[in-house]
Amino acid sequence: MREGLIPAVLGTVVTASGASLLKSKYKLIGTGVLGFGLAHIVLGAIDLVEHR
Repeated sequence: MREGLIPAVLGTVVTASGASLLKSKYKLIGTGVLGFGLAHIVLGAIDLVEHR
């Protein structure tokens, strides 16, 4: 399995969870979770590109 794929997929799931929280009464928590997920996507993409 390619290095960086797991963080990228995990980041996608966490970002989707954060986006769904933005529509609820927990907007601040949703923003934090969304940012955390986006950071995982970016770091996973960097690993995928770096270890081609």
